[in-house]
Amino acid sequence: MTRRSLLAGAGAALAAQGTKARNIVFILTDDHRYDAMGFLKGQSFLETPHLDAMAANGVHAPNAFVTTALCSPSRASILTGQYAHKHRVVDNNNPIPAGTIYFPELLRRRAGYQTGFFGKWHMGGEGDEPQPGFDRWVSFRGQGTYWPSRNGLNVDGQKVAQKGYITDELTDYALNWLGKTNRDKPFFMYLSHKATHSEFEPAARHKGKFANAKFVYPKSYAPAKPEQGLPMWVQNQRNSWHGVEYPYHSKLDIAEYYKRYAETLCGVDDNVGRVMAALKSRNQLDSTLVIYMGDNGFAFGEHGLIDKRTAYEESMRVPMLLHCPELFGRGKKLNEVVANIDIAPTCMEAAGLKATPEMQGKSFLGLAQGKKTEWRDGLLYEYYWERNFPQTPTVHAIRGDRYKYIRYQGLWDVDELYDLQNDPLEMQNLIDSKEHQSVAVEMNKKLFGILESTGGMYIPLNSDRTLNQQKLRNGEASKAAPFPTTIVK
Repeated sequence: MTRRSLLAGAGAALAAQGTKARNIVFILTDDHRYDAMGFLKGQSFLETPHLDAMAANGVHAPNAFVTTALCSPSRASILTGQYAHKHRVVDNNNPIPAGTIYFPELLRRRAGYQTGFFGKWHMGGEGDEPQPGFDRWVSFRGQGTYWPSRNGLNVDGQKVAQKGYITDELTDYALNWLGKTNRDKPFFMYLSHKATHSEFEPAARHKGKFANAKFVYPKSYAPAKPEQGLPMWVQNQRNSWHGVEYPYHSKLDIAEYYKRYAETLCGVDDNVGRVMAALKSRNQLDSTLVIYMGDNGFAFGEHGLIDKRTAYEESMRVPMLLHCPELFGRGKKLNEVVANIDIAPTCMEAAGLKATPEMQGKSFLGLAQGKKTEWRDGLLYEYYWERNFPQTPTVHAIRGDRYKYIRYQGLWDVDELYDLQNDPLEMQNLIDSKEHQSVAVEMNKKLFGILESTGGMYIPLNSDRTLNQQKLRNGEASKAAPFPTTIVK
């Protein structure tokens, strides 16, 4: 089927709901962990006044997650509304499958939106060429650079020199485009910052701002005790590329690293303020849906780790703020588990369109308005082993309101089960707890059920690995059925 016919078919299925096609601004940051905002005090010295104002005047979603804690898969999930095993951008190098439809293209073709993309694309390799669905395109190769470099920017297919600090410059381009949009047509702005990706480089105005601040190390920083039941592969990571003892093959100081991160975040916050001020000057602040989120989290010593990729909260949990007083009012909380796969259907609803059948997420506009909405009772997480980072295995997890179950593939080690209500720092693995075996079995079943229903895996008849592990640890190897082989479809 051709791309044109796919779009035509989608258009036929997109029945307008009779609602106003709202202007939408989506701001994405890189490696921004969920608690790194001033009002949450992830560290006491954090300063994000403009993000704090967004929360105070809008909606804060404290339980927002990504379904893969890695740049490219997460970004593809945002743009398609699909899990990584569906859109197939499973790592930072996998090509984007031909015919992939991004929701801004549907907004543009079916609701007349003016669309602009500004910033980090980082999908399908290192390319920066314009992608379908955007009238205006400003991007850079790969991760880009904080300061001007020889590669520069790609502006509508033309190489243009980068002139200054990237967070400021991307916002300059975005606001320049916004000022030229036709007020008689809705717009969708996608502002995708490089910050706060490592290596963290703050703007000159923020450099050294937190040099004398006190960093509080996480409680799970210390080596795990045997009774905590942490998998050996995680414990061994302390001395590897993503561990605190020898991070990135260096003598990196975690406290100083976080301070640079916080200083770099100040530049993002400044520019969020600029976007909000621009909307206010156009008398569009209260009516525009502004969504702010991170593409994945980042660990700073939790479980002895740095970076992301794992299914722990610091890795898969992200900040999410919504601002549109006309829709939500002010100072609200959206407590349900929402995710990156929900962004596409949410923006579609804000545009007066229905989500396509291919989208696996759900719109959370109703939830944010306080409406009763049938919602998920478990979110699938998936990460696929990368040759460039072999220390981290393939991971599948299910994150519920109370419990999280983590299952490792191709690795002879223990799985994990955490009671997030009583152990929010995930320091006591309950996978061997007799009182929690029924929970582990049920979550195992739910995990495979979601994979099966979303077209992700082949499930053999005997897929209960949790019970098998218990039998093996009890010396009952003869009673243990073979571990299942999972195959990405």
